[in-house]
Amino acid sequence: MPFFAYKARNARGELLQGVLEGADSSAVADQLFGSGATPVEITPTRKTAAGGGNGLLARLTEKKVGSMDVQLFSRQIHTLLKSGVPIMRGLAGLQESAINKSFARVIKDLRESLDAGRELSAAMARHPQCFSAFYLSMVKVGEMTGRLEEVFLRLFDHLEFDRGMRERVKTALRYPSFVVIAMAIAMVVVNMFVIPQFAAVFKSFNAELPLMTRILLSSSQFTVAYWPAMAGIALCAVFGFRSWVRTPAGRLSWDRRKLRIPIAGKIIHKATVARFARSFALSIRSGVPIVQALTVVAQTADNAWLSARIEQMRDGVERGESILRTSTAASVFTPIVLQMIAVGEETGSLDDLMDEIAQMYEREVDYELKTLSSQIEPILITFLGAMVLVLALGIFLPIWDLGKAALHPK
Repeated sequence: MPFFAYKARNARGELLQGVLEGADSSAVADQLFGSGATPVEITPTRKTAAGGGNGLLARLTEKKVGSMDVQLFSRQIHTLLKSGVPIMRGLAGLQESAINKSFARVIKDLRESLDAGRELSAAMARHPQCFSAFYLSMVKVGEMTGRLEEVFLRLFDHLEFDRGMRERVKTALRYPSFVVIAMAIAMVVVNMFVIPQFAAVFKSFNAELPLMTRILLSSSQFTVAYWPAMAGIALCAVFGFRSWVRTPAGRLSWDRRKLRIPIAGKIIHKATVARFARSFALSIRSGVPIVQALTVVAQTADNAWLSARIEQMRDGVERGESILRTSTAASVFTPIVLQMIAVGEETGSLDDLMDEIAQMYEREVDYELKTLSSQIEPILITFLGAMVLVLALGIFLPIWDLGKAALHPK
């Protein structure tokens, strides 16, 4: 469809300018009237509706839609609906004020879909890269129950919690990752450049070298001679691992093994369970049936193995089993959490108890993240000390022996 540049006045008399896509100028005028604006001038144009060029360079360099865009959109649309602003008019304002041009196009498509008679959840389903299955399910429930503004506020809180959890995990792992990478680079530099320089010195001794020195020299010679093959094997291993993880069986196996990694495994497990409990509580509180809630919440978990456990819980509930029994069979929760689930199921306040479970796990994750450095530092220091000891023994023992021979000649 062609694009039309328009000038219009809103209810306060302010001038609005932009670009809309429509079959003709009358269709564009209908869109403007539907959003609460009065058209003043509508002319054909070749520019795109997002307010920028449609060149290839512009598309490649523009910012992609991120979780922060969706989070702010949820808060803004909640405020607009709570204030009584019609949704078409609200979306028009959000499109005009959107900083991210990619998300502006998404909002424009939402307006056009609503104008064509689609529901908001169906319009959002056209953009799975922006709105997750959990998000769409919650919006659909809000439409059915007439509590759309309340659902958007809860979605905002949920996205904020989820983003905060991910950021804390990344921040805690940044320092250990940097240390490990620096140590790996140091080992490569020592093997490739430092030890070969000492090899020429040791060769001039014309004496038998200590075992540790011979091991270092052999490993250095092997690295220098075969580093292209080693680099190729490493790259193949990385790409092979990534290809394997992309397969359903590979991801399931890897996600299960991740939970067994010392120190990091328990953090991943607790963070995923906290996200599950928060999402499940939000779904139940919004009126989603338990079976459907478990189906949708399973998709929010980043761990395929835990998602399979949640789907196993859903199958048990479908067979008529209690949530407590299915949770026990899933072997995911601790006894304390199972007791809280039992109380919530008996009293009918499962959503409140799941919220408390999420808060409890979140506090545990915060504590684990705060003490992560203190837990990893001894391991890093031990490994670094062992590496320095090996280098010191291998390089300085021959020099030490030579010095003793010079001081005590026969």
